[in-house]
Amino acid sequence: MNSLGGDGGGSTYNTVSGDAVVVGPLLMAQRIEGIRLPPAAPDAPPRQGPPPSRVFVNRIKERAGLLDAAVALAADPEPGVVLVIGVGGVGKTQLVAQCVGRELKELFPGGQLYVDLEDLRRDGVVDLAAVLGGFLRALGVNNDYVPGGLAERTALFRSVAARSRLLVVVDNVQHAPEARALVPPQGLLVVTGRRALPSLLMDGAVLIDVAPLDEAAGTELVRRWHAGADEETAAHVVRLCAGHPLALRAAVEWLAARPHLTLDDVVRDLTAGRYGTGDGGDGVRGAAGAAMGVGEGSREDRVSEGTGEGGVGEAVDTVLDSVVAEVSGHTRHVYDLFGVLPGTTVTAHLLRAVGAARVDEALGELVSSRLAVLVESSDRPGRYRLHDVVRAHARLRARALPQERRRDVLRLALDFYADAAAHADALVLGNRFRIQPPPVRPLSELAAQGALFTGRAEALEWLDAERVNLQAVIRAAAEEGWHGQVWRLCESLWALYHSRKHLADCIATGRQGIEAAQHEARPDAEVRMRNQVARAAYELGDLDGADAELAAATELLGLVGDPRLSGVVWETRGLIALARDLPGEARELFGRALAANRAVPDPHGVVVQSYNVGQALVAGARWADALGVLDEAADTARATGDDPMLPRIDLVRARALAGLGEMARAVAAAGAAADGAAALGQLAKLDQALALLASLAEQAEDEPLRAACEERLRALRRTMGLKPPDGTG
Repeated sequence: MNSLGGDGGGSTYNTVSGDAVVVGPLLMAQRIEGIRLPPAAPDAPPRQGPPPSRVFVNRIKERAGLLDAAVALAADPEPGVVLVIGVGGVGKTQLVAQCVGRELKELFPGGQLYVDLEDLRRDGVVDLAAVLGGFLRALGVNNDYVPGGLAERTALFRSVAARSRLLVVVDNVQHAPEARALVPPQGLLVVTGRRALPSLLMDGAVLIDVAPLDEAAGTELVRRWHAGADEETAAHVVRLCAGHPLALRAAVEWLAARPHLTLDDVVRDLTAGRYGTGDGGDGVRGAAGAAMGVGEGSREDRVSEGTGEGGVGEAVDTVLDSVVAEVSGHTRHVYDLFGVLPGTTVTAHLLRAVGAARVDEALGELVSSRLAVLVESSDRPGRYRLHDVVRAHARLRARALPQERRRDVLRLALDFYADAAAHADALVLGNRFRIQPPPVRPLSELAAQGALFTGRAEALEWLDAERVNLQAVIRAAAEEGWHGQVWRLCESLWALYHSRKHLADCIATGRQGIEAAQHEARPDAEVRMRNQVARAAYELGDLDGADAELAAATELLGLVGDPRLSGVVWETRGLIALARDLPGEARELFGRALAANRAVPDPHGVVVQSYNVGQALVAGARWADALGVLDEAADTARATGDDPMLPRIDLVRARALAGLGEMARAVAAAGAAADGAAALGQLAKLDQALALLASLAEQAEDEPLRAACEERLRALRRTMGLKPPDGTG
């Protein structure tokens, strides 16, 4: 049984060149009806966001205000916005989590989406297209149906999210446009930040201000955590921690791990830390400061670095210094590595790669001490992150480490990521043309326990999960002058950018790759980088920007030896010519690319460029010429096992045959494309094949085939998460 439901007869139209037999319209309709679609994702609303803590005190006013606003806005057909502000670590996210987990989820049956913008902020700017891509996938949209541009993703998000009331929670918003872009079409957006955003308030957003805990609430919280604490001592701890929940939690967690101590010991250590000299005095804080070279004299630097605001920041620093000073040596080493490593999350694999020992124990102690949290995901390996306040503290500690030590750690991290990304690229895109040599270390050496990834799907997920960290590593490598690794990483990341359409990222990192190639005097690498940037700009519709990159690349072609580099430039220029409706120019450019690949020879490149030539000929209404080129491309693809190209070739062949008026053969070619795309899981190509078949059937006045194609197309799009807003269809 093949993917079209036949019992062996489907082979009669798998090839439609020459004297192939064409099936009748009724049989074709039956086979289209029998196309097996991939299983749909579970039709369950997303439930994202941090879970609510079991211990939560006070916040009665703030919680009531958030709940009242949510109830009022949920009844409004227009979407609403609530802005929750407060200093870092004061409990904004947990306040929202309490309301979502206990009261709000019933008001928003469409589910809850969550993102922390701090994880996606680069040079102060958030990649909103990446945020919306994640939201679309969480709402059940298949990756093949997530567009590349911000405008297209915004439009699709508004369409998909219009099915029912949705709650969107966004942490660490700094600017009003970041929030506006993520407002659901109906439902509620709750954003947290450290300051009020006047333009949002002018738009009607409800403001919830979260202050540090007062002494009574803080004392209640401490006594819930530590039942034996007397009220006066607990109140003293609250005053020392400035009512900051993060500091209080860290202090009591530190005490819980040392049952031989009392809350009075915590007070004594925090008092020594706050009022001691920081140069080896009696307090734990003082000892830690002396060991790291960070004393009271650096307090101003610590606050300005972002660990807190005013006295609250000092209280958090004091507690964190005390907690870190008392953890095990190997745990303290891992904590300091958090401060050195670029990016926002780390994995056990990365920590081992940079020389950490007893990694699992250290991570466990950091989690139990409330210094780190495990970021869990059903489809990605466990990774760990620090709260942004704790991360700032760790990075300030790291500044006290010797510069060479920090460079050594960065270099080990860079080498790990460069080798892992190269292996992932090879699994995702196979034997594509690459400038860099294969990595020296096998994939098995990059993971002491378990594999980083096994197979294409896992490799792509690893790249996507590490995307922010990879960008940070590239920036760090560029700052250190490790230019060779910069452009190599950028080349490997094409596998991610091309597959997941992170096009803005492709342009940003590609420009760093261009600079790195120039520093290394590698014109071949510069051509490669400029072409990648041009392809991303082309897919975003910026044809002039793509042209500018290609013009600079063309000037370098005389300095490179491999003709395939010329080929990739001609190919991208040909695509731009097609987009500008210049089929003759496109045909000439694709012809140059074809000649370059034949000169190597590169069989896959020959097939791709022959397919492109066929596209240009069809666009120029040269139907018969296109068929000859496409037949040759199909023969080469079958001979070399390049099966993924066959559905693409059949789609163009179907258009050429339709142009010649050979509708039966055109239908058979489009059917072969649908058959092949379904078998290979090429869902976007299956969509195109079914849409083309429906159009051809309408032209041929074949109502059963048209109806079968349209029904299968609706079913495919439902399966891919593109349900109509009213749930019908």
